[in-house]
Amino acid sequence: MNLHDLEKISSSYKASKKMPVLFLGHGSPMNAIEENQFVQGFRKAAAEIEKPNAILCISAHWLTRGTFVTAMEMPKTIHDFSGFPQALFDVQYPAQGSPELADEVISILNPIAKDDHSWGLDHGAWSVIKHMYPNADIPVIQMSIDYNKPPQYHFDLGKKLSKLREKGILIIGSGNIVHNLRMIDWKNINTVGAGWDWAIEAREKTNNWLIHGNFQNIIDYNIHGLALEYAIPTPDHYFPLLYALGLKEKTEDLKLFNDELIAGSLSMTSLRIG
Repeated sequence: MNLHDLEKISSSYKASKKMPVLFLGHGSPMNAIEENQFVQGFRKAAAEIEKPNAILCISAHWLTRGTFVTAMEMPKTIHDFSGFPQALFDVQYPAQGSPELADEVISILNPIAKDDHSWGLDHGAWSVIKHMYPNADIPVIQMSIDYNKPPQYHFDLGKKLSKLREKGILIIGSGNIVHNLRMIDWKNINTVGAGWDWAIEAREKTNNWLIHGNFQNIIDYNIHGLALEYAIPTPDHYFPLLYALGLKEKTEDLKLFNDELIAGSLSMTSLRIG
């Protein structure tokens, strides 16, 4: 790719002001087709910001060796789950992709990232974005998570994407801060506010770190006691948060929303930066 090509790509995306950054607690895939306070929160988040030129989503459900970026014209809707009603499998989110944006992300992260033409939009992306932009009229690409890398790596990689915000690109991390499916409280599976003691403690600790900008504790979550160990038994749903936090500038506000525990061992806590 020559300099002219890069300049052409960069000129494709311009914004009147810097876009915010979102981390969305996506919870159950059923949120894609249910009406509840959390999907209302996703819609409200979209209504409060300028309509983006495109979306880059880092989802907990695309874990790879290395970093990849979807670069197809029309990404498929991936139903990467089982045991749910047919109505959920029938959902399609026909947003266009953006090979141009994919090329720009790959250029920014050179030589780390490579293009991908086989993935698409997994439910970590479309189950939340469909509520924000139901007309599927905004191009969406995904970037994978290199699951072999430590937390600091993901935070630092997020930082490198900062100039995309100046071009009208909405960057979304989609996961859950507290996410332990093995310890779900089945008696309170749909009870908002239900949380085991360790989940309550983990939520309080992480919220405090987020609000006060203590991101190093967020990065070093695995040295902060048993509650965090239970809350984050594997970091797949946690890593998207680190990408979002890496994009925060010192003068920017951080606002929590959808800040509730559910089913004992999940948090829907989401945040907006800027």
